[in-house]
Amino acid sequence: MSRLTAENLTLAYDQRTIAENLSVAVPDHSFTVIVGPNACGKSTLLRALSRMLRPAAGTVLLDGQKISALPAKQVARTLGLLPQSSVAPDGITVADLVARGRYPHQGLLRQWSATDERIVQESMAATGVAALADRYVDELSGGQRQRVWIAMALAQQTPLLLLDEPTTFLDIQHQIEVLDLCAALHEEQGRTLVAVLHDLNQAARYATHLIALKDGAVLAEGAPCDIVTAELVGRVFGIDCRVIDDPETGTPLVVPAARRARTAAAPAPATAAS
Repeated sequence: MSRLTAENLTLAYDQRTIAENLSVAVPDHSFTVIVGPNACGKSTLLRALSRMLRPAAGTVLLDGQKISALPAKQVARTLGLLPQSSVAPDGITVADLVARGRYPHQGLLRQWSATDERIVQESMAATGVAALADRYVDELSGGQRQRVWIAMALAQQTPLLLLDEPTTFLDIQHQIEVLDLCAALHEEQGRTLVAVLHDLNQAARYATHLIALKDGAVLAEGAPCDIVTAELVGRVFGIDCRVIDDPETGTPLVVPAARRARTAAAPAPATAAS
């Protein structure tokens, strides 16, 4: 049974409905990636799965229980979230922000320990921010801040980790490093990851389970090799392409049609009647 599921969700902001009757089940121990065009509901679904957004209808279940009914600390010890936009408190250092990931594990009978310190140090090292430990977060570049937030999510050490566009602000080198790190968490530690990504080829390369959304509905889901086709890419993103095998990984690689080919295929503009 999946530890994290959504059943017949209606998701809305104010009076604008994003999705209706949306159901997903995140496979346990998977690296699940949600893809789709802008404003299709990817981040909204992730917010609902993490209890950041209350569905207008339907239920999110965590370990078979309604997530809305669970104590906040219990959820935080099970499910970590890296939101799309995070704002650090003024004047906080990198080490102090990453240490906040250990908060769900603290209590009256359990205070800060050597284990907590070790996990914080390991999380900063894994994301390449250990050298920034004493720097203030608000003086870092966008890419550095993003890696600090990922380190905080890692320090939380939850079996389920949700990441909303974790490669935002990162150059290609750090994008690959972050996705490699996610893959290692999945493969070596058995964590279940759910990420929203914009890059379809990165999603196909790293995901073990892919969910393709459009207009708040699931058009396809499954292993990338099973579902990523030129026909699906056309339906989801509205582009002509070829899908070939990635020469490095054998996973699907989407190659958009060249501009000239797309221009030649486009219908000629209508002319005014004489």
